Amino acid sequence: MPEEFLQYIWENNLFETEKLKTTDGQPVEIISTGKRNTDSGPDFFNARIKIDSTIWVGNVEIHRLASDWERHNHNAGAAYNSVIMHVAEIIDKPVFRSNGEVIPAMVLHYPAALKTNYQKLLDAKTWIACQNLFHKIDPIILQLGFNRLMIERLEDKTNEILARLQQNNNDWNETFYQMLARMFGFKVNSIPFEMLAKSLPIGILAKHKISLFQLEALLFGNSGLLNDRLLGDDYYLNLRNEYSFLYKKYQLKGIESHLWKFMRLRPGNFPTVRISQLAALIHRSHGLFSRIIEIESLDELKKLFEVQASDYWNAHYSFNKTSTRNSVKELGENSINTIIINVVIPFLFVYGEKQNKEYLKNRSLEFLEQLPSERNSIVEKWGKMGVESRSAFESQALLQLKNKYCELKKCLNCQIGVKLVRSN
Repeated sequence: MPEEFLQYIWENNLFETEKLKTTDGQPVEIISTGKRNTDSGPDFFNARIKIDSTIWVGNVEIHRLASDWERHNHNAGAAYNSVIMHVAEIIDKPVFRSNGEVIPAMVLHYPAALKTNYQKLLDAKTWIACQNLFHKIDPIILQLGFNRLMIERLEDKTNEILARLQQNNNDWNETFYQMLARMFGFKVNSIPFEMLAKSLPIGILAKHKISLFQLEALLFGNSGLLNDRLLGDDYYLNLRNEYSFLYKKYQLKGIESHLWKFMRLRPGNFPTVRISQLAALIHRSHGLFSRIIEIESLDELKKLFEVQASDYWNAHYSFNKTSTRNSVKELGENSINTIIINVVIPFLFVYGEKQNKEYLKNRSLEFLEQLPSERNSIVEKWGKMGVESRSAFESQALLQLKNKYCELKKCLNCQIGVKLVRSN
């Protein structure tokens, strides 16, 4: 049984408390199990334990086997000298502090049903560990946990944004532009889009934002997609000529065209179309990130992203190849929602937190509640299990639950898993 389970038993006082004794026969009373330590060092801090007639205040370490103390080299670590009680499922040998003092030890006894129930979850091969038991749980238990899951998901994204922000010398506009560009790749082309953004700083694009053609020349040129052939139609050749001048002016270094993926993509998702749409967004948006911070309405925010590729792409999906289908290549509603959910909202949340603007954090959560639920395989499978997602707030929470808890079988950190472990 993993130590995590034993720590859960201890933290939640699920062990048998009658007639507790140390291995040498001294009576034990657990006044407080202490506070769980999530960093290095003993498992629990500031526990209060009465051994015989003396109350001890200090730390507690928990193992499956007592001999794990030496196996983990705790006997040589000064951080473990403050341990007042060593708790183990099996006491196979005494343990000592680094100065040679023996540490009181106690066997952890708990109801067998807890172990049986938890083992069933660990052994399950279903989509989620509790899939065959899920019907026993009141769905309201899951609904009550959505807020915590959503905040966790935003905090995970916060860490990524802060890391990128540090790489960009705390430049919010550059960081936002890079992550926005990455999102325009919609998974399949996210990496080359990010590489393109890093190779072409937003500061250079800003100097040419009044000219959509020059923006396209810069983006298509640095994408490497203008290097595939020497000859082509007028649009292609004009872009090449314009980029040739800008390339020398800014001493640019683009990426390789082979990085872009076209196979198994719907033509509307081709990187050529997406690059043109990104150019259109930059062209029509002055101070994009600043504008987003000021926008209070979700409808207004959506309108900001209602862009379309330039006219050339109405009859093309690739350079120099006319399509039989002529249509305006707009950024669709689902794509706009995806960008807002995965880029705009996390940035609002992080910026609000860093700038101590609570209203921005609240606004980000309100936008999530107003946006429709995402449609993907994970949300669909939750739906088949009777868990309906009514908004992006809830679909994001369900993604967090599946990816960060169910996938890793962290059942003891999940309200549903805990309920099932404790069930009769």
